[in-house]
Amino acid sequence: MSKKILFIGGSVNQTSMMHQISLKMENCDSYFSPYYGDGYIDFFAKRGVLDFSILGGKFKKSTEDYIKKHNLKMDYKGEKNDYDLVFTGSDLIIPKNILDKKVILVQEGMTDPENLMFYLVKHLRLPRWMASTSVTGLSDLYDILCVASDGYRNFFIRKGVKPEKIVVTGIPNFDNLIRYTKNSFPLKNFVLVATSDSRETFKLENRKKFILNCVKIANEKQLIFKLHPNENFEKATNEINRYAPGALVYNSGNINEMIANCDILITKYSSVAYVGLSLGKEVHSYFDLEELKKLTPIQNNGISAERIAKIAIRLLEQPKSYPININEFQNISEAVNV
Repeated sequence: MSKKILFIGGSVNQTSMMHQISLKMENCDSYFSPYYGDGYIDFFAKRGVLDFSILGGKFKKSTEDYIKKHNLKMDYKGEKNDYDLVFTGSDLIIPKNILDKKVILVQEGMTDPENLMFYLVKHLRLPRWMASTSVTGLSDLYDILCVASDGYRNFFIRKGVKPEKIVVTGIPNFDNLIRYTKNSFPLKNFVLVATSDSRETFKLENRKKFILNCVKIANEKQLIFKLHPNENFEKATNEINRYAPGALVYNSGNINEMIANCDILITKYSSVAYVGLSLGKEVHSYFDLEELKKLTPIQNNGISAERIAKIAIRLLEQPKSYPININEFQNISEAVNV
């Protein structure tokens, strides 16, 4: 009988990475679910309280739409089958029904800064979701964590993730970024600004100050703002028109293609900074650029999904109680030729 695999999505970025991995899982029966929780998390999600997160609202609908568009098998909350393996893009919430399963956590991208909540959650054992993605990997409720680069391996170890659980594989949506240089986006040699949904997710942001700084960096070059999909488009556009007159505003489109055509990329805490760095762009970020260069995802010519799948297939072959030899899994990843 073929092994049954559950892929838990979240954002479209997470879900599309899960899809790519599933395509490399030969002879497996793959099912997909939007991100979910149980207990009080499920209670509030059902009532729309968490619609600002990947547990509901636009994010959940986008994931459901992606699953339907690509004719993938849906199993919301993983209730239809007894799964042999579960993939997830986040361990901020680990549902009870996967605690006894083999679990592979796949890094989505950049994690949030380590603020006060990071230390409170880590040391007082508060619910991980309170610190957002800054505590990615700290649940320890998975078998293997697949990360983007050697830099990220060291990064997660410093945070407290067990080294014996980390495999450097690269991550699908930040691999082979050179492909975006061949695109149909009509403009070139501009300054691109990737905004965030900080305000929509109840974080502080001085948008006026940020826009004015972008104008200063652009120094009269054409400014283009690519809005985050979760933003209030009307509000954000009005602000840009007020403080950066003449700037162009896009609320849709492939941001990687825009980055490939720009001269300068400006962002705050977004993973798209890695796209800019990989493509040799001048990047402005609230993170330290030298640190970002160390963390930048390795470029595998598009085989990161296959590397992750090979690891998963080997994990499926092992008894649940069998201790994982992480060096063996790292060798499996590296054996997939670039």
